[in-house]
Amino acid sequence: MKTLILAAVLSAFGAAANAAPALNVGTIYDYLDAKNSSYTKRIYNGGDSTAYVKVTVLEMHYKPDGSFTEVPVKGLDAAGKGTGLIASPARLIIPVKGMQPTRLLFRGDRSKERYYRVRFVPVLPTKADKFAVDEAGREDYNASMSAGINVMAGYGTIFFVRPTNAVFDSQINNSANRYTLRNNGNSSVVLDNFKDCPVKGGGECKPVAKHHVLPQKTFTLDKVAGREYSFDLIEGTSKKSMVVE
Repeated sequence: MKTLILAAVLSAFGAAANAAPALNVGTIYDYLDAKNSSYTKRIYNGGDSTAYVKVTVLEMHYKPDGSFTEVPVKGLDAAGKGTGLIASPARLIIPVKGMQPTRLLFRGDRSKERYYRVRFVPVLPTKADKFAVDEAGREDYNASMSAGINVMAGYGTIFFVRPTNAVFDSQINNSANRYTLRNNGNSSVVLDNFKDCPVKGGGECKPVAKHHVLPQKTFTLDKVAGREYSFDLIEGTSKKSMVVE
């Protein structure tokens, strides 16, 4: 009897735990090109219940040593004014197997490149969160989510706002033992789909990576004999395939 009761409890718990939103935010890195002032980000819900999602934006201020601090962006004031990166809407209701977009709009100084962390966090809706849902609907949803222990995972993405007059100037030095790329421009350079593999087999490739080289920074690669390195060098809208031996 105890075994049957336990099995029933576990079955009910499993069903409740599975009834949760599951977000897919697409790419982790997004870029606002110099000619654009807004960017549409599409958020998908592959879960088994509606997703109520809060979008928060923090500006990342980099220090000379490569570390950074994060400062919340306040968004629009009562008069509809504000500076920095603004998410509109900042509250998303995404149905099961559905999608909702949010528009990332930048206002303010673009004399230099700016960096933001944009977070998409599923929450239990409250009146204070200003989701477009009535009290009865809010209570029903919260009660269904409270039926089990639900881990509603949020996601953070990095958003690059390129300067108005973006300049790309990658200085490459490829010696016998070292490869360096110095970014002398004013906008980040991307080393995408970076692969580190053996030249003639007999070993394994390392996990594929993506590297960002910020303005006035240097990417350094110490070569290892018998290995080959390849990547796509992306400078704004320009893309070049590179191989380093």
